[in-house]
Amino acid sequence: MNKTRHSIKTMSRISTPSTPGRPTRWRRALDRVRRWLAGLSFRTGVIVLSLCVPCYIFSFAQMALPISTQAKGVLWVIFFGLAKTFQYGGLTILGVEGWKRLKARFGRKSASKDASR
Repeated sequence: MNKTRHSIKTMSRISTPSTPGRPTRWRRALDRVRRWLAGLSFRTGVIVLSLCVPCYIFSFAQMALPISTQAKGVLWVIFFGLAKTFQYGGLTILGVEGWKRLKARFGRKSASKDASR
């Protein structure tokens, strides 16, 4: 019985998360990447964000190709994953201020169309 208790304590100690105040190695690495992406220019963010559009198109357009279902699945995963990566990477580069700037640039045109109606 003592031996069982000891193994349960050991298992609970192993499975508990790290200390809340100290980030894990992965968390620090992801935070470093996020800070690097946020330091890139607005233009780079727009370019990276616009790259997600062709990837989304390719991810679904390849379904019309006369290839095997397995190849279609692999291509879909690759292109859809790239599209999501470009989307989230571009949004991280733009940040909140860049996103507002981009919305204002495209929102102004649509607002002027609504006003002329």
